[in-house]
Amino acid sequence: MADLRLLQARWRLVLIASRGFRVALPTGGKSCGWYEAITHLIPTMPDSKLLPKQQQALEKFLAGNAPTPLLIERVGGRIQSKYKPGHLPCNTILRWRERPPEASHFTDHKGCNRRRFADIWLPDGTVKSLSIEGAAILQGLPGWYEFPNETATAGSIIGYSVPPSFATQLFISAQSKLLGVTV
Repeated sequence: MADLRLLQARWRLVLIASRGFRVALPTGGKSCGWYEAITHLIPTMPDSKLLPKQQQALEKFLAGNAPTPLLIERVGGRIQSKYKPGHLPCNTILRWRERPPEASHFTDHKGCNRRRFADIWLPDGTVKSLSIEGAAILQGLPGWYEFPNETATAGSIIGYSVPPSFATQLFISAQSKLLGVTV
């Protein structure tokens, strides 16, 4: 998804079948990192405090890198890094995880809501809790979309969705082939 100017390091399998014409995936352009996409929302996000494992991840990062905004997950073990510098796309926002079953960024292993699922650390030491609105922007959902108050339900919408901008790019590419128009 990051290759298509989307803000997540998410892999998607897209199968396209056609008869008589070729539909290609849209080509990418200049991508931006997660920080640039949600900078305007950060002042409105609630203050937070890093958990011990988040603090360890921060210290590990700072041991070999200059301070830069970091998005640090609060939950789960990943194969990828627990943190993402601001110039990179964020990790995939998940609704469901295989281990343990039913746990996600937005619910715990008992199915209870998690109000906090990721934190933003800024070089001045400020720590903010990533909001549902911020997560939605990182998933590519429009700013006007209204989410339910329940974190797990809002998280389901975010985590299960295909980024609308990707779907739009794919549709325009297919439509141009069907109509013989170059976009």
